[in-house]
Amino acid sequence: MARKKQIGNLKVIMLGGMNEIGKNLAVIEYEDDIIMVDCGMGFPDEDMLGVDLVIPDTKYLEDNCDRIRGLFITHGHEDHIGAIPYILRKFDVPIYGTNLALGILENKLAEHTVTFAPKLNVVRVGDVIKVGQFEVEFIRVNHSIADACCLAIKTPAGTILHTGDFKLDLTPIEGEMLDITRLGQLGQEGIKLLMCESTNAERPGYTPSEKKVGQALNNIFMMNSDKRIVIATFSSNVHRVQQIINISIAHGRKVAITGRSMLNVVSAALRLGYMTLPEDLLIDLSDIDRYSPEKVTIITTGTQGEPMSALYRMAFGSHDKVKLTPSDLVVISASAIPGNEKMVTKIINELVKNGIGVFKDDSVAVHVSGHACQEEIKLMMALTRPLYFIPIHGEYKHLAANRALALDMGIPAENIFIPNLGDVVEITPDGASISGTVPAGKLLIDGYGIGDIGAVVLRDRKHLAQDGIIAIVTSIDFTYRTVLSGPDVVSRGFVYVKESEELVESIRQIAEDTVNDCLDHNIMDHTEIKAEIKTALSKFIFINTGRKPMILPIIMSV
Repeated sequence: MARKKQIGNLKVIMLGGMNEIGKNLAVIEYEDDIIMVDCGMGFPDEDMLGVDLVIPDTKYLEDNCDRIRGLFITHGHEDHIGAIPYILRKFDVPIYGTNLALGILENKLAEHTVTFAPKLNVVRVGDVIKVGQFEVEFIRVNHSIADACCLAIKTPAGTILHTGDFKLDLTPIEGEMLDITRLGQLGQEGIKLLMCESTNAERPGYTPSEKKVGQALNNIFMMNSDKRIVIATFSSNVHRVQQIINISIAHGRKVAITGRSMLNVVSAALRLGYMTLPEDLLIDLSDIDRYSPEKVTIITTGTQGEPMSALYRMAFGSHDKVKLTPSDLVVISASAIPGNEKMVTKIINELVKNGIGVFKDDSVAVHVSGHACQEEIKLMMALTRPLYFIPIHGEYKHLAANRALALDMGIPAENIFIPNLGDVVEITPDGASISGTVPAGKLLIDGYGIGDIGAVVLRDRKHLAQDGIIAIVTSIDFTYRTVLSGPDVVSRGFVYVKESEELVESIRQIAEDTVNDCLDHNIMDHTEIKAEIKTALSKFIFINTGRKPMILPIIMSV
């Protein structure tokens, strides 16, 4: 009689999307097989000076890349696919996703240098992909982008349901509503673990339908028929963009599109059939002045106040093709991602200061979320009836609110886990627990560099931004122990030299005395002399100014 194979342990590791917004990345591991779910980017914090974006630390995956069977994408938003071009520089992995998600990803990959042809595999809703000991089923959900899916991941140890981002939209713009029937079937079959998004877990009730935005936008067009209308929205929300286009057609307007990500997504959506429009509707941005303002709609990026975005450049008068005037109306059809509120407010203040009208979500219903509120999350739990629960995708307050919903739905507290990044949630036949940790964190992207900006560099940037820098330049003949030139004092961001001549001369004199004192005491080591200069000047400058600029001694030996 054949012995029944012993069930192994199932491991779940969050490398992104826990206690933070963005850079979502989940790792599912069973014996020698690993799959990844999403691999997104996040926005830098205010103290990450000069950083362009943030991606997950994938060291654990790099060390185990021979075990990775695939990367599965729930949908095409940046916080779910934005890091993929960077991780593909480190290891090759087959990628599975729906048509639009991979179409957007292809455009992104074209902007990056990848030394091999990525293995992009298009799937449809309902497809089941078998890799290693996993079977991954793509199940339709509603979200603020087309073709969003949740994933049912079947393993020998049980089924995991990863919701991705979702909501229940009973009247979606395109396609069908969330597949309640299939989720209910899976719940009856048995869900070992539910990994459920938490973005709107603090909000009661249900998320409104996307169609409500169309009604609000149509009213704005009707009430402002004498103005050129500029609408900023998320580039990936092709249903929103399609509604704006349809309303523009109804009001006899031409449409111009600006913003790199908007152009990329719209081109992909048109190519793949997710958007339709008349051939003569779109006009080039350089041709907008050939039309009366009230006959033009401009669709743009910049809803999060990004300094290089098209809307930011329009607001501050640096856009090369669009000059806003009081005859324009700006509509911000999005909500600010937590942490971006100040940047968005900066744009709104600048627009209002220049007499330009602004409509935003808290004044007119020009945006609805793509994320489930409390009743929809509870519906997901009721349908799937999981044994274990991990709230994902959110700051800790969101995760805690989702945990409270799970408790209300009868999931025992000991079966709910809120792991830190890198914690290993291990499910065994006897139970579940956090059994260890793996390397995790964030990598900072500045230009083309990946992870070369660390704590020391950020500390120096912050130091320079707060207190400036003083360079002390001197030439020394170490053979004769004499100062040949200098010390010269160069100040940047500390004081204006021409208005602080007495202070600068005192700094120069202290530096000269320190160098001579070192030479007199037979101190010839460059590093030691620099340290003496820093010590002497730091004390003097702080006593006289209360500041701590970066002091950079430069010694040239002759």
